[in-house]
Amino acid sequence: MTTVDSLSAKDLLGIEPLSRDEIQLILDTARTLSDVAKHPIKKVPALRGRTMVNLFYEASTRTRTSFELAAVRLSADVVNINVQASSVVKGETLLDTARTLEAMTVDFIVMRHGSSGAPHMLARNLKASVINAGDGQHEHPTQALLDLYTVREKLGSIEGKTITLIGDIQHSRVARSDLIAFTKMGAKVRFCGPPTLLSADFGALGAEVHHDLKSALTGADVVYVLRLQFERHRMGLMPSVKAYTQQYAITSERVKWAKPGALVMHPGPMNRGVEIAPEVADGPTSVIVDQVANGIAVRMAVLYLLEAGRTKRAAAGGVS
Repeated sequence: MTTVDSLSAKDLLGIEPLSRDEIQLILDTARTLSDVAKHPIKKVPALRGRTMVNLFYEASTRTRTSFELAAVRLSADVVNINVQASSVVKGETLLDTARTLEAMTVDFIVMRHGSSGAPHMLARNLKASVINAGDGQHEHPTQALLDLYTVREKLGSIEGKTITLIGDIQHSRVARSDLIAFTKMGAKVRFCGPPTLLSADFGALGAEVHHDLKSALTGADVVYVLRLQFERHRMGLMPSVKAYTQQYAITSERVKWAKPGALVMHPGPMNRGVEIAPEVADGPTSVIVDQVANGIAVRMAVLYLLEAGRTKRAAAGGVS
């Protein structure tokens, strides 16, 4: 049983600041809120009168839409900012954009940005709650939370499980957040990829570092495939897509190196036939579609608990 009933901070910027109890609370709250999707009217009034802005400086389909649906199901008003059609293209700074939004009495700003630390800068300067939807090569906290939730729902627990992530670890904010999240909840995390996409430095952060796929998959409860980022090839980090696929693609034969029934996960979007074979992506142990569905419940929980924390601080005489 958790000992907290809300998120203590105003913002959700990463997994690192969250206590184990807070993570547990998010997962438990998400389980309760997942039932909203089963209702004839998929709405509850928890955030009625609140406004959330999606401020995405990078392309996104799953995360942006998931946050939008999460807010709508909690009865919040949602504004999606098309950055390419905003004053940003006229030279407006990030902070000026955010202050303009806050002047319109926005309550939540969900932000994705190509620069690590951008959401943190906003959070220091704004009263609105800022949620990090991915910043540079730093973190993607709600992806890690939905990954925890998916594993717990499918395997019953996270403690003691072995999670193997394969791919471009070096540039993956998902990998970083998952490493912190799963380790904090008692799982063992392995990273696997070519040396150019996975440095030994991750060992100091608590991950087992593997360059051999079979050793990384042996005994794994979860096979987590990361997208091969084609834009990195221009930097000479991989000789070719074919070379990567030959060594590291998760095929129906290679997935058998993991434990029988091991979950197959992917944060999307997938490069079918490159980092993952279609028959594995659509196979009986794939939970990739479940991850998408669970993302809505988890993001509902984050919004709900940030609001609960705001209400609690206001009642105690703090800043709401």
